Amino acid sequence: MVFRRILKSPAALLQTEQRRKGRKAVRLGAVILAAGFLAACQADEFSAGPNKANLPVSASLKRKMNDLNMSSTSPIMIRIFKEESQLEVWKQTKSGKYKLLEDFEICKWSGKLGPKFKEGDRQAPEGFYEITPALMNPNSSYHLAFNLGYPNRYDQSHGRTGSHLMVHGACSSRGCYAMTDEQVQDIYSLARDSFKGGQRSFQVQAYPFRMTPENMARHRDSEHLDFWKMLKTGYDHFEVANVPPQVSVCEKKYVFDATTLVEGVPFRASAKCPEYQVSPRIASAVASKQKKDNTKFQQLAARYDAREERQKRWEDRSNRLAEVLGGDEATQTAATEAGANADATAAQQTASTSAPATAAPVTDAPSGSTVETAFAPQENSRGSSVGGFFKRWVPFGSKASNEGASVGAISTEVVPASKP
Repeated sequence: MVFRRILKSPAALLQTEQRRKGRKAVRLGAVILAAGFLAACQADEFSAGPNKANLPVSASLKRKMNDLNMSSTSPIMIRIFKEESQLEVWKQTKSGKYKLLEDFEICKWSGKLGPKFKEGDRQAPEGFYEITPALMNPNSSYHLAFNLGYPNRYDQSHGRTGSHLMVHGACSSRGCYAMTDEQVQDIYSLARDSFKGGQRSFQVQAYPFRMTPENMARHRDSEHLDFWKMLKTGYDHFEVANVPPQVSVCEKKYVFDATTLVEGVPFRASAKCPEYQVSPRIASAVASKQKKDNTKFQQLAARYDAREERQKRWEDRSNRLAEVLGGDEATQTAATEAGANADATAAQQTASTSAPATAAPVTDAPSGSTVETAFAPQENSRGSSVGGFFKRWVPFGSKASNEGASVGAISTEVVPASKP
């Protein structure tokens, strides 16, 4: 009887109600979290007026089009570069060639460098995509959007899967290329007007980075290098012709500006390529560009390999010296500094073969640094006995310098961090 009175007391009832509400809140939170994981680029994060899809392009773009001799309804083409986080809109001039109208900073893109493989990997696609009016989305929850049409014929031939991969607003990405609302408003309007002018589809070229020899050499060890070399061929076709290349797929690979020798024979993505030809003018220009790029790629790759080899030798020397001298922390630190000075001397003598050495500060370059700059001060003839001991173990002097004498100084561009 007393126990029942306690259960029915106001304090007990309040505690029971609080526990019930707590369990309900936990269940609600779990549902919301699950919904967030399952959503792709479809969440309702932005709402705007019903006329957003019909707004004209901005006044600044109108002025640029006039300056570049472009019609407001002339065809467009888009290039995307992940590493640089840039989206370029190219537009046809009255001469028939394309010029860069505007480049936009991509607000967010997800994944890392490399193509998309399967649904749910949150990778933004790379490749060549054709955007038709049916892929435009004026009612997007992300302000405005257009679907990339992933997977295309190339992706399908490799068994790749995915859906709802878009360029859209709201600056939120789970496998898409997300822009700000103001940016996507202009991009959407330019595409809409090009369709009004008669363009049946516009091309989107999505790249991991600008396809230069420098960038290709920096990423020479990537598992995607062969795929990127194929994309570079299409990149080169546009660079030399200033007209979007005609893209076909056969034997599970892209081919560009190809015309079959037998009329009516189609390109089939997974079938053997039919006999085809490329315009001799374009083929010659692309071959010349690729020859020059390949020469530079080989030179840069050799330099980067030499730099990595020097770094590896420095680490090996430091480790061996530390093992010989024992576990004393101070001694190991001195050994590491001695090894660094030896490698810095070799790098300095490699970088300057004619100018006399002058005193300069030493710049520490951690492993994986994109720029290697170092100078070793002149040796002091009155060095201590500890310094003399180190000289017996670390290969200072001309022998260490001669090992890398054929390798030039290396300086590469800083790589921007990938966005989530």
